[in-house]
Amino acid sequence: MATPAPVADAELIAQLQAGSEAAFRTLVARYQNRIYRTIFSLLRNEEEAEDVAQEVFVEVYQTIGQFRGEASLSTWLYRLATSRALKNRRKVQAKKRFAYFTSLLSGNNDVLHEPPDHAHPLALLEGQQQLQLLLAHIARLPDQQQVAFTLRHEQELSYEQIAAVLGTTVAAVESLLFRARQTLRKHVQAHLRHV
Repeated sequence: MATPAPVADAELIAQLQAGSEAAFRTLVARYQNRIYRTIFSLLRNEEEAEDVAQEVFVEVYQTIGQFRGEASLSTWLYRLATSRALKNRRKVQAKKRFAYFTSLLSGNNDVLHEPPDHAHPLALLEGQQQLQLLLAHIARLPDQQQVAFTLRHEQELSYEQIAAVLGTTVAAVESLLFRARQTLRKHVQAHLRHV
């Protein structure tokens, strides 16, 4: 018995807008790995990435009626994912700063430290220390550069797709990636000089 052809995104959107739970399950099955990997690339924490990915799909379920098709479904999902991941990261950083300042003001010298993040899948390919160093430098890039770098080098999106996700031009994406690579190269070279 032949398996049915996969539902095209346009048809899937129509079914979602009609309230189909089966269409929602199809959407999640089709995109959950890509969305999770994108979020994980920005947060470097499995638990947080899972929570944010769930939030993205809940938001899709709640707002699909407003989707007008100005962007492709995948572009919209990446836009939601990167936006929510960055928002989550800012919230976590604010909590860390608050905890740090609270510990300083309390007179207690025990500064709260976050547990180490889970290893990135690329760790299997590269030395753990170099990878951690690179990930730390990527995490310090300005938000737009980090999103562009992640979508290009970890999700392998085209410049056009990244431009759509960021709501900018291909030239702007090229500039973001150029500056991100320049910054990373500078940090790596500085590290190598000190080794």
